[in-house]
Amino acid sequence: VPASLNNFSSGGGATDKHSLFKNIFFSGSKRELLQELELLIIDEVSMVRCDMLDAMDTILRHFRRKYNEPFGGVQVLYIGDMYQLPPVIPQHEWNILSEHYNSPFFFDAKVVREMPPLYIELKKIYRQNEQHFIDILNRIRDNAPQRDDLQELNNRYNPAFSAPEGKKFITLTTHNRKADVINEAELKKLPGKLHTFTAEIKGEFSDKALPTDFNLQLKEGAQVMFKLKEGAQVMFIKNDSGTERRYYNGKLALVKKISGEEITVALDGADDLVLEKEEWKNIRYNYNKEKNDIEEEELGSFQQFPVRLAWAITIHKSQGLTFERAVIDAGASFAAGQVYVALSRCTSLEGLVLHSKIHPHAISTDRRVIEFAQREEDDDHLQQLLREEKEKFQAEMLVKTFNWSKVLSALHDWKENIAGKKLPDPEGTLALCTELMTKAAAQATVADKFQAQLQQIIGGGDKDLLQQRVNKAILYFAKALADEIILPLQQHLSSLRFASKITKYVKDLRVTEAVILQQLDKLNKIVFADLSFVQYEAPAVQAQTPVTAPAKKEKAVKGASKGDTLALFREGKSMEEIASLRNLAISTIESHLSSFVYTGELELDELVSPVRSKAILKVIEDVGMTATTIKQQLPEEYSYGEIRAVMNYYRLQQERKGQTA
Repeated sequence: VPASLNNFSSGGGATDKHSLFKNIFFSGSKRELLQELELLIIDEVSMVRCDMLDAMDTILRHFRRKYNEPFGGVQVLYIGDMYQLPPVIPQHEWNILSEHYNSPFFFDAKVVREMPPLYIELKKIYRQNEQHFIDILNRIRDNAPQRDDLQELNNRYNPAFSAPEGKKFITLTTHNRKADVINEAELKKLPGKLHTFTAEIKGEFSDKALPTDFNLQLKEGAQVMFKLKEGAQVMFIKNDSGTERRYYNGKLALVKKISGEEITVALDGADDLVLEKEEWKNIRYNYNKEKNDIEEEELGSFQQFPVRLAWAITIHKSQGLTFERAVIDAGASFAAGQVYVALSRCTSLEGLVLHSKIHPHAISTDRRVIEFAQREEDDDHLQQLLREEKEKFQAEMLVKTFNWSKVLSALHDWKENIAGKKLPDPEGTLALCTELMTKAAAQATVADKFQAQLQQIIGGGDKDLLQQRVNKAILYFAKALADEIILPLQQHLSSLRFASKITKYVKDLRVTEAVILQQLDKLNKIVFADLSFVQYEAPAVQAQTPVTAPAKKEKAVKGASKGDTLALFREGKSMEEIASLRNLAISTIESHLSSFVYTGELELDELVSPVRSKAILKVIEDVGMTATTIKQQLPEEYSYGEIRAVMNYYRLQQERKGQTA
């Protein structure tokens, strides 16, 4: 969640939870996404306003229908340094908010008061190595600088400083305009031709999301211009997406040569680098019911060279960055936390220059932040809390496993999908659906009673009794689900294999089937403490081929070519469907499809998720190209099919490198 989520205010007035929902619209897919959330991560939390956090809480409670649980039952992880930049609230808004909140900080939100977070401070410092400089920064951070600290810092005061030849310094200022003036002036000083580079924007991409230096770009319709000269000092605004990691967000460089659309920069201690355009994507997240997964949908993209002019930058934009040499232009207009942020961007005292002196009154850490930081727990108590909360969470998940609401909802969606469809037997289909809904409702009644019993057993602490009752419940509910719901549903699907003009109906019904199969899968994956539980193996359902099926649509015979597998996959069929149609094992289908990664006919991400492929590639680089060895190094859920697909991708990439070498 962006820390800049400040879009819920309503001008000069106040927005309560009732008017909030009049100003926002969430699609069905977005609502489903919110309902499936398990963990919400909020970064740069020092800048998050209390009212914005309460707005997020209100939205999650509403759409998750858990009105009495903070954030609708979602776990929340706040990340940030409260001693850095504070929230920004215009005075006219704070005049209203101050009647309801003690401060603008996130920790004074109503929801945080209701559910206080566990405070953990990471104390190891990586940016600076000099203990003396670290001690000075810590005292400034705690609002307790010594006279010697300020004297030593002000010894770095040099208002006439000019960076020596070959040394790259960046000026940190308090305001955007000051940074713009410095960058424009320095660019103008350089001799030579002014080059203009046009970014490429595709689809939906907001002006506010433009990653490069917006103040030095001219927006002309859908075009964004970026201006540079040879000799310009630039800063990378993105980490290198390649394997060599040649640059990182915040690294300074010098533009050495510009030739047409080619920019060459000089890096300290490294070879010259020809810049390649990077891509920023506007992503929307959707929940896929069939896969029970959150998927990314690209709405638009922005392509440009990943640099911005960098003789100067605001302190606000420098948060999170690291510089070897910096000029601090403090002036007299520091907000709370800005002195600490500005000074702590630098890796050493040696690389620090002050354009204006730092006075004691400019160091102003908010006392409320200091009080909040004092809530930190000791390590022993943290370990105890971890054990307690882990068991509590497992108990909640165990009880939740026997919640039948998704099964009922999936069958209800099926009933709605039947209406108006030209099915071979609409009356019979509706009767089947009604029958399955009745059976599922009966199962849900038993499941509700068992959930209540489970909570009592867990509270009693008798693990033997818990294991015994859960094992019986797994076998009972899994068998009921498989025999009474899944089997009839799959038989209905099989009967439609050769029916025409019902593609959408079948696709929707596959989603219904997937949701119910997920419920069965949950029963077989129960985890609680150190207990082990039984697993129910449902008998395989054989698809029934209609007697009247045309010969051209009969099930493919064993031994047909890999090309048939590829053709079925490109029609949108899953590996399980292809295996059933071709009367082959799923592992064989995986093997067929993985071979097309090597030929280039399939992209790797069509078969393996980026997260999994990255993990497999790392193991390949460590242990080599033996599938069995790779499998042993990975979690159990990774299949040989995925491993072979990544191996083929790796082999293809190595051959391509050899051809271009």
